[in-house]
Amino acid sequence: MMIADIAAWIFTLFVVDPLHAEMREHIDRANMPVEIVQQSRQCLAIEGPRLIERAGNEPGWATATAIGISIGWISPERLFEGADPRCGALRGLIVSESAREAEG
Repeated sequence: MMIADIAAWIFTLFVVDPLHAEMREHIDRANMPVEIVQQSRQCLAIEGPRLIERAGNEPGWATATAIGISIGWISPERLFEGADPRCGALRGLIVSESAREAEG
């Protein structure tokens, strides 16, 4: 159980928390429609705990995903593929943020 707890903590620290921060920063910077903001928050509220639970159950996946996202090998958008329909707005935010960073 200890390894599962550590994996979930690392996943939260390197994946979930930065996603929350990135979403807030993007929303603050852009004058986004309220609907997109609400859908993105709902997505994280639903999918965040599910991802953390998966990280605890699959420490190898959690570690590989956290490292892959941290160094840019994996797009955080992939975490929400096939997820709740409200996650489309969040995936759009992640993709547009990634494109903006690639340009800059």
